[in-house]
Amino acid sequence: MENDVLWGIDKNQYSLHTTQDILLWLEERKNSLEVHLNRISLEECAPWYYDGEKGEIRNNQGTFFQIIGVRHTGEDGKATEQPIILQEEIGFLGIICCKINDVWHYLMQAKIEPGNVNCVQLSPTLQATKSNFTRQHGGAKPAFLEYFLDMSAQNVLVDQIQSEQSSRFWGKRNRNVILMVDKQIEETATHRWITLAQIKELMRYDNLVNMDTRTVLSCIPYVLLGTDGDTPFKNKLYFHKTAVSLDRQTIVNIYHQINHYKMFQKGKIERVPLFSLKNWEMENGEFCSGSGSSFKIIFCDIIIEGREVTRWRQPLFAATGIATFGLLCCDDHGILKFLVKIKPEIGCFDGVEIGPTIQTEAGSTEAQDCVSRLFFKKLGEGERILADVLLSEEGGRFFQEQNRNVIILIEKKELPETIPGYVWSDYGTLNILTQINNCLNIQLRNLLSILEI
Repeated sequence: MENDVLWGIDKNQYSLHTTQDILLWLEERKNSLEVHLNRISLEECAPWYYDGEKGEIRNNQGTFFQIIGVRHTGEDGKATEQPIILQEEIGFLGIICCKINDVWHYLMQAKIEPGNVNCVQLSPTLQATKSNFTRQHGGAKPAFLEYFLDMSAQNVLVDQIQSEQSSRFWGKRNRNVILMVDKQIEETATHRWITLAQIKELMRYDNLVNMDTRTVLSCIPYVLLGTDGDTPFKNKLYFHKTAVSLDRQTIVNIYHQINHYKMFQKGKIERVPLFSLKNWEMENGEFCSGSGSSFKIIFCDIIIEGREVTRWRQPLFAATGIATFGLLCCDDHGILKFLVKIKPEIGCFDGVEIGPTIQTEAGSTEAQDCVSRLFFKKLGEGERILADVLLSEEGGRFFQEQNRNVIILIEKKELPETIPGYVWSDYGTLNILTQINNCLNIQLRNLLSILEI
């Protein structure tokens, strides 16, 4: 298939549906579904329970995920402890694409998750954990699963194992796939064909395009596809120049810092019993921190129509506020560059990844450096902001967690030439590193997915 798969975006007259049609469809799906989520206690959350021998919250089959305790002891001997989700299986986040009316369309799902802010969000064609698609819940098989189980490498545009939130998951990864098909698949009540430009447009709406869609689309290998055809971006010539840029020294700088951390950091991360965590306790049916945390654990009885299983109980991580994820960027001799940060996290599969300029959890008291001071100053002034949108985290594990995603354009001279822990990178270099498992963290990938130049 042609390499213009990524560039074939919004010629509106050739789109199968208008953007307004898609918005109406999502609203209709939301209004047609009955959703009930009731808070309960852990004791009422069967088949979930606290296993004292293992020191974790789990279900009686040991499927889906467990909630464990984790402790990080730094080089200075200081220890931090928290609950974390252990989900060792790798799930599918898959999008099918097809050329329709000479424009590439993506088969997107109006999917409901118990923790979604607005119930229904625009999701990948297939979004399923291994426990889901092996039907450990006893429910129906996810739609379009067979395309991904039987996919041929020659039709694969993206196939990457990528990390998820390392402040909430311990080593969690999913398989991000974009699969090209020759023949248009018939739409269903839950799935519609949408162009990439339309998805980009829908990303401007708060909490409409879900996290899993964003991470899959961030993996599109622009730098490997060339620059023929249209782009989904406003300034096509500028994007072409930016997308194909690739700087060896930037890669060296990034890996130098990452590898130095992996080799020399002396911190220790270990699993501990969940109910032994200091300053964490069960209170009013919630497992929460008395000393303040960006999240707590709640327990829910859930009824949702239109899913493989319509009623179940489970724990969810509930945010206690809104986090801010931000990118500073600049024009450097006609190339758009982004200031990224080498970011260790407690649950990171390989210890450290490349993160955005700013990754500030709700209620964070981290000391601000010159970079974060400049970012929040610019954000407060509201100048040269390229993107500012509230976007949800995955609603299958998180309850109504939404984070502020911001991209701000600055002059490079507003910051020192060299800043420890940070690297200026062109888009093409970040794009090529996204083709490697576990390099860019999910916060950075999500920000890059909403970018419009």
